[in-house]
Amino acid sequence: MSHKIRRIAILTGGGDVPGLNNAMKQVFYRAMKEGIEVVGVRRGWAGLANYKIGDPDHNRQWVMELDWEHVRRIDRTGGTFLHTSRTNPAKMQESAMPAHLRSKYPDATYPLDVTEDVVANLEDLKIDALIPIGGDDTLSYAARLNQAGYPQIAIPKTMDNDVYGTDYCIGFSTAISRTVDAIDQLRTPIGSHERIGVIEVFGRNSGETSLIAGYLAGVDRVVISEIPFDVHKLSNFLLEDKLANPSKYSIVTISEGSTETDGDIVQRGEADAYGHRKLGGIGLLLSDQIKQITGHKTTYQELGYMMRCGAPDALDRMVAMNFGNLAMDMLLDGASGLMVALQEGKYTTVGLNSVIAGKKHVDVDRFYDQETYRPHVTRVAQLPMFLK
Repeated sequence: MSHKIRRIAILTGGGDVPGLNNAMKQVFYRAMKEGIEVVGVRRGWAGLANYKIGDPDHNRQWVMELDWEHVRRIDRTGGTFLHTSRTNPAKMQESAMPAHLRSKYPDATYPLDVTEDVVANLEDLKIDALIPIGGDDTLSYAARLNQAGYPQIAIPKTMDNDVYGTDYCIGFSTAISRTVDAIDQLRTPIGSHERIGVIEVFGRNSGETSLIAGYLAGVDRVVISEIPFDVHKLSNFLLEDKLANPSKYSIVTISEGSTETDGDIVQRGEADAYGHRKLGGIGLLLSDQIKQITGHKTTYQELGYMMRCGAPDALDRMVAMNFGNLAMDMLLDGASGLMVALQEGKYTTVGLNSVIAGKKHVDVDRFYDQETYRPHVTRVAQLPMFLK
């Protein structure tokens, strides 16, 4: 960018995670020191799709001029004070189209790409650059906007830690901490009743949350999305683990995107704006099957939103703030079309289009024993902290 930045916008999209507010506060703090105005876009990309040129009353619910009083205390809580949505302006369904855009395209075939309207709205707001914060879905639209030539520096977040191009995303450490704590607590009822515990965790198509949480909590077996499991083999392992335990219980973690051998992924509901249906329920199915195969009682717990609720832990605070700092460094240096990232434990940037260049998965050969359904971690010298 050759011109001086006077005004930027920031938004959060997709699922909320702890650390979003910390990143936004740091962006605002840096911008304030440089005399740069900051606009907060509400509800992610929906805010820019619903913005209506020439209608300030309507727009108050979609954008807000930020000042220090808005952001002064936001880092004390999790979630996002700007709120969020899973809107995809590149594939707007008729049901999600704002009324003023629906009338603009009376003969449209849906889904419809309204990127030109998003760009026009950013220009009407006099935004020199945008900082979108999101996971691979939210940032895939940022890549689309990047292709349209709009200046951006993106920040990756997702508790699944599966954004391609970065080793770490805001929210992952807190999600793992919450999961490990929950497993520790669940040992009480599972052990008291001498059962086999099945703990299902978020993660979509990446098994990293199940793998790392199971590794740190020392569970008996771990099932990840990348490797289909044999239910009879797994059930017998868990029974052996239970009988070998003086307390007579065993525990397995399972990713929500896991599948049985030759089985289908468990999902429900209609697809969202990015083509995803809700995952969840594979753990309940596994729990019932273990009971039938072994004749032993089970306890099933889906951790769900508990993994990403509340305030961020220290690592997520640090990464979020430093990602915010790095994003502002890049903008002030005149850069555009980048995503901030962590690679090999070091802060860096990658091209924003890299987010759509591939899918991030567990390195099964390096960190997982698919024969025993257990983490396999050895020779960690020179490896990054989160085992990449």
